[in-house]
This record gives sequence, C-alpha cells and structure tokens, in this order.
Amino acid sequence: MSRRTTIGRAALVVSGGIVLSRILGLLRDLLIANLLGATAAGDIYFAAFFIPDLLFYLMAGGYMTITFIPILSRYFVDNDEEGAWRSFAAVVRPVVVVMTALTIATIVFARPLVELLFVGLSDWLPVSDAAKRLSDVQLDEVAALTRIVAPAQLFFLVGSLLMAVQYARRQFLIPALAPLVYNLSIIAGGLISWAFGNPSPAGFVYGALAGAILGNFSLQVVGAKRAGLRWMPGTRWRHPALWEYAVLALPLMLGQSIAVLDEQFVRIFGQWAGEGSITQLGLARRLNMLPVGMIAQAAGVAAYPFLARLFAEGRHTELAATLRRALQYTVFVGAAATAAVLAASQPAVQLVFERGEFTNAATIGTAAALVPYAFSIPVWGAHQLYARGFYARREMWVPVITGTIGTAVGVWLYIWLFDVMGTPGMALASTLAMTLYTLMMASVWYRRTGGGELLPLLASIGRSAIAAGLAAAAGWWAVSSVTGDIVVSGFWRSLGSLLVGALVVGAVFLGAARLMKSTELEGLRRNRRASDGASQPD
Repeated sequence: MSRRTTIGRAALVVSGGIVLSRILGLLRDLLIANLLGATAAGDIYFAAFFIPDLLFYLMAGGYMTITFIPILSRYFVDNDEEGAWRSFAAVVRPVVVVMTALTIATIVFARPLVELLFVGLSDWLPVSDAAKRLSDVQLDEVAALTRIVAPAQLFFLVGSLLMAVQYARRQFLIPALAPLVYNLSIIAGGLISWAFGNPSPAGFVYGALAGAILGNFSLQVVGAKRAGLRWMPGTRWRHPALWEYAVLALPLMLGQSIAVLDEQFVRIFGQWAGEGSITQLGLARRLNMLPVGMIAQAAGVAAYPFLARLFAEGRHTELAATLRRALQYTVFVGAAATAAVLAASQPAVQLVFERGEFTNAATIGTAAALVPYAFSIPVWGAHQLYARGFYARREMWVPVITGTIGTAVGVWLYIWLFDVMGTPGMALASTLAMTLYTLMMASVWYRRTGGGELLPLLASIGRSAIAAGLAAAAGWWAVSSVTGDIVVSGFWRSLGSLLVGALVVGAVFLGAARLMKSTELEGLRRNRRASDGASQPD
C-alpha cells in the first residue's frame, strides 16, 4: 500500500473521531446555550477556563504530542523499544512534578490572578472607555470555578504523552475517543446540575474535570499499554531524551502563537462588548471550529507521524511533496466549508442554539461573529500542516517566531477592530491574525524547501477560491429565499433553509470544481477508492 493511501486511511480514522467529537461538542454547546444563555452565567463559564488553559499552553501542552513523536519515531526507526520507553519515563516525570506545582499555585492564587488578567490587563491596553469589565461578584465566581477545573490540565498533559506513544505506533483509534469522553462528561455534568434544579456553570465545570480524568488520561493509559508502553524503573533523570524534549519544547513554551491564544483572546477581550459577548464570540468560534476540526485537525494529526518518519529517514523531497498534496486537499475542502458557513450563518445559529435562555438577539449577535470567522477555515487547515512540516523537520522556532508576531499583531487588531465593528470586529481580528501567521510560515517553508511545490498549490488555491465564491453567493441567495426575515423565521424554516443551502452550495462548488478540472476532486475520489480496496497496512 502506498504511503499516501496509508495517510488517507489514518485521516479517515482521525476525522471520524473528530466528527463524532464535534457533534458531541455541538450538543455540549447547545446545552450550555440552552441552560446558561448569552448571559453573565455563560460568560463566567467560558472565563473559568482561561487560566487553566493558559497553563496548559505555557507547558506546551497543545504541542506535547507533536514534540514527543519525533523522539519516539527515531527510537522506533532504530528498533530500540527500550530506549523509547525510557524516554517516556524521562519526560513524563518532570512534567508531572512541574504541572502539579503550577496547579497548586493556581488553586491558592486564583482570585488575584483572575483580577489581574481580566481587569488589570484590559486597563493596561489602550482600549476605548466604552469597553466593559467583569464585576467583582463575577470575578469571585470565575475564581471559584477556576479552582475546580485547574487539576484537569495535569491529566491533559500526561494524556498527550500517552497519545504520542500511540500516534508514533500509527494507532489512532483510542486517542480519537478522548474528546468524545470529555464532551460526554461535560454534558453529563450540566444535565446533573439541571436535574437538581441548579443549571449553573459549576455542573459543566465538574464535568470537564471528570472528562479529563476519564478520557484524556485513564483511557489513554489503556491505549498506550496496547501500543507496547512499559514503565522503565530506574530511568535516569538526566536521560538524553529529556534534554532533547526540552530543546524542542522550550520554543513552544516561550513563544505562544495566535493559534493557541486565540480562544483566550475571546475570553479576555470578549468582555469589552458587555454581558453575553464572551458567550456569543465563544459559541461562534466553536461553531466555526466544527469544520476546522473535521478538516484541519484531521489532516494535521494524520499526516504528522508520516512527515516525522520521512524526515527521520532523510526523504526530504518526499516530505515536501506529501505536505503539498495534503495542503491542496485541505484547502479545497476548507473552501467548500467556508462557502457553506457564509451562506447559512444565521439559520445555523438559530437552529442550533436558539431555545431556552438563548434569545433571538443572541442569535443575531453570534451569527454576526460567525461570518468573519468562516474565512479562517482553510487558513486553519494550512496552518496545521505548515506547522507540522516544521515540527517534523525539528525547526520549532519557525512557527514560534512567526506565531508570536501574529499574536502581537492580533492584540492590536482586536483593539482596533473592536472600536470599529464591535463583536464582529474581534472575530475578524482573529481571522486576519491567523492568515498573517500562516502566510509568514509559508514564506519561510518555501525558502527552506524551494519553490517547486508552490505553483501547483497556488493554482489549487485559485480554483478552490473561485468555486467557493460562486457556491457561497448561490447558497446565500437560496437560504435567503427560504428563510426570509431571520427575526421571525422559526425552527422548521431554518432547518429547510439549511438543507436547501447545503444542496446548492455542494452542487455549485462541485460543479465549478469539475468545470475547472480540479485535480483535488479527482484525487479525493482516487484516495477513497484506494482506501476502500485496501486490506493490509503499509
């Protein structure tokens, strides 16, 4: 079986898990919107995760799997399993020690940290006088919930290393189950609190802690053992793998990019627009991340182990070609998703969220933020792949430096576009900052690898953009014809408009792609046929 087909099969497993996870995430957000609404309670729930998530990012938790896979891959290429397991022991011990200390500090100092980040930071930035702040009572509630969820990050970090073991073995199923268990636990926590007559943010937060323990840690212990992981007592604390891991992870700890801080910006800066604005921005972003996860995350997670192995084997030309093909398919599918979201943002938000405590005014505000977010879908896909290309080459500083520049620009974009456009401006700031970050990474990538793979990619992007523009215009017209006035359209009209819009967008996008003789469309068909006919792994 070809390496391309193997990546395709891995992507199907990963994307299948992500699809289920995103559906459960959508149900989770639906429940949060229904029980808490775009209100102060909703804002408090989203804000409670700021400090714990920030600790996770500062420990390079989001990159821990990516950082550790090249180390394991080198040992596996050399058929040195004992060395791989000793490297695991060497890395996991200090991670547990440091994260435990940070968790204790967070629990003890939660209240002053919350005030510093939500009030002090906003007061320091040159934002307009009209910007709002969380009240003292709200800050107290955020601090209390922060203490509850803070320990979850320890289980996320150790779970990431356990997932790296499985990914390096090309085993994707059990890691794909982690977000399913996590989202189910949050849903269960919210439902339990509602059943006891107290639909508060606390029930959802306790569910998040339980989900981290069960899905991201306990289940991954089982998966890593199935992948052959053995604990190696007596492993030296000064094992070479620890130094190698520190060298790879340090840039990611020091330089946080817009890709990992974007959700935190929503929580910090979203309060400026007043009560419910954090919730509206958060829900719009999460709805937009549904196709991002299905497309970008699946492509990046599935491709990375193969890219890392190609680099370990010295096959650099094949690595560049593999990345280019993955980029073409990801941008192609991402452009179609952008067209669909642009065509049906308002009925989508209304259909998913508008019930219970989530009002029609909240629907309009959330949909207004979703539109600028939609343009970021293919950008996120390209970002995931370029970043993993650099990580596979062990050039960790490139995504860090370009991402830090994107973050700095992003802060000023948030301030400026909030003053100009309000809540939608902050969503646009997110999209523009991600685009800048991705373009900077791309420019460095082609200087490193040569421009031979660039022209086919640019042609692919042009075809995808034309098809998406035509599909979005046709879909918007079809949705508007069915929906009519968003203020008075109900559930069934919104559902009908979504179905009609999906059919129109899909038909126009595929028709335009076929007329332009899109190689991506035919390539996806070939990969699907090859995957269906494959019976043995590579």
